[in-house]
Amino acid sequence: MNPIKLTVVAFAVTFGLAAVASADDATGTLPPASTKSGVTYATDIKPILDSSCAKCHSGDKPKAHLKLDTLENALKGSKDGKVIIAGESAKSLLVRSAAHVTADKDQWMPPAHNKANIGPLTPGQIGLLRAWIDQGAK
Repeated sequence: MNPIKLTVVAFAVTFGLAAVASADDATGTLPPASTKSGVTYATDIKPILDSSCAKCHSGDKPKAHLKLDTLENALKGSKDGKVIIAGESAKSLLVRSAAHVTADKDQWMPPAHNKANIGPLTPGQIGLLRAWIDQGAK
């Protein structure tokens, strides 16, 4: 391959990799996980999900077929697969969506303009979600 084509290919590969890397965290960084130990679904997480998520993600017709009203349903995931990866909060779609750091703004939860007027989760709430998931999502 001639040097010019090699340079163009190298540039494209470098640029492409940079674009992919930034697309995963396109809008910011995740708040850190809480330092609280022993985080449980029943005590710490269910109240957050009940106040911020269950209005749309429960009942007979939950959005995206994702129910967040019980631990079993949350771990089951949505029509597109799991949203919680136990032990890996930074890779869990639930955390990335709640923190509004997905490249696709349609995945931001709660959505910015929602009918229920539910505001975004606080960094502290996201930190608890992260700690719960990192501690095994139990």
